[in-house]
Amino acid sequence: MKVEKNKVVAVSYELEVEGQIADRSGADKPLEYIHGTGMLLPKFEANLEGKEPGDSFGFTLSPEEGYGKYDERFRIDVPISAFEVNGELRKDLLVPGRILPMFNSEGQVVQGKIEKIGEDTVTMDFNHPMAGKTLNFTGKVESVRSATEKELTEGLHGEYLPKEGCHCGGDCHGDCGGHGDGECGCHGEGGDCHGEGHGCCHGGDSPKS
Repeated sequence: MKVEKNKVVAVSYELEVEGQIADRSGADKPLEYIHGTGMLLPKFEANLEGKEPGDSFGFTLSPEEGYGKYDERFRIDVPISAFEVNGELRKDLLVPGRILPMFNSEGQVVQGKIEKIGEDTVTMDFNHPMAGKTLNFTGKVESVRSATEKELTEGLHGEYLPKEGCHCGGDCHGDCGGHGDGECGCHGEGGDCHGEGHGCCHGGDSPKS
């Protein structure tokens, strides 16, 4: 069976960036996705089109084909008051290099990395970690099968189902909601989101869109 639209494809792969392995998924726990439904980077899927189980692959994606160029406009100063919960500043959140889930103006969850903590503002970088990077993929197609009707409707892990909210677990204890324009607020318990595909918590360095 060949890789084509609406097939569930499992691949093992390694992602090399600037001479270092940035991400990998082994044959014992391959990356699974429904081909042709926009779950992964378009050019990643295009390079797998027509392949069969056992076929190897290797290709390079430019920044434009991957996660785009680095954009300075996505470095934003957020008021430090945004990290207050019940009037108390959550200093445990304010750690340089920490990644927090936040909302943009369209209500989408985006990942922001804390770069610098000032007296009144926190500088956050909302560029994807792989923005501006050339992505070198190698791997193998482990299996291909037809997606079920339920999977086409709900997703492999229910990622197409309506979300009532972002309920994540992890090290981040504040669910910070921002609009990319300096407005942000922490609202109770959140998470350091590492989710799948179209799920609420979407990010990481794997070839997701």
